Amino acid sequence: MKTSDSDILVFITSRESTCSECGKELGSKAWITLAKDKGVLCLDCADLDHLLFLPTGDMALTKRSKKHSKLHAVVLKWSKARKRYERKGLLIEESALVQAEVECLADAEMRERRRIRETERRALMDKEYVREYGEQIKRYYPYIPSGLEVKIAEHACLKHSGRIGRSREAKRFDEEAITIAVAAHIRHAETEYDELLMRGIERYDARRIISAKVNQVLENWRCSS
Repeated sequence: MKTSDSDILVFITSRESTCSECGKELGSKAWITLAKDKGVLCLDCADLDHLLFLPTGDMALTKRSKKHSKLHAVVLKWSKARKRYERKGLLIEESALVQAEVECLADAEMRERRRIRETERRALMDKEYVREYGEQIKRYYPYIPSGLEVKIAEHACLKHSGRIGRSREAKRFDEEAITIAVAAHIRHAETEYDELLMRGIERYDARRIISAKVNQVLENWRCSS
């Protein structure tokens, strides 16, 4: 169990408790906090009774709720088996929980959209052709980083995409066509080409600026340095 010095701690008791301020009998399994000058306090007297309990289990929701909650407390309970206090969750503001839930829901929707895109992408690809295309990339560029040939092949070989990987030359595994596909990856992933385009530089001028770097990477992947 990890807590920081700034954390407010709330304990779920295992024995009878009485609030030192209001005198209320809290019974066993009460939720209390400890004040240095007053001893045991119920949540009402500690001004924590308006907070909602968020159990552990969803790390993203917990992290975001804590970030948005101006006031929060860590809830702990003694474990007889482990002989230590264990974190059970957080007490947080309702508005913080609502905001965190909205953010997490947006993430879930984004992940679902990504999953659908990936499913559609895989359905469009001829797996055997991608495998062969990747092997040919490795043949011409034996020192390409491991696994990158698959990524380039998948990108180049999407059916109906019009990309170079689906051209007549690429279907014959023509070296020039494969070099064009590999160079396209290098241009976007290994150089400042995209940044140049964002700065308004024309495509052909941007390609000229980064051409030496592209050729150097191609040479490095073709021959051992």
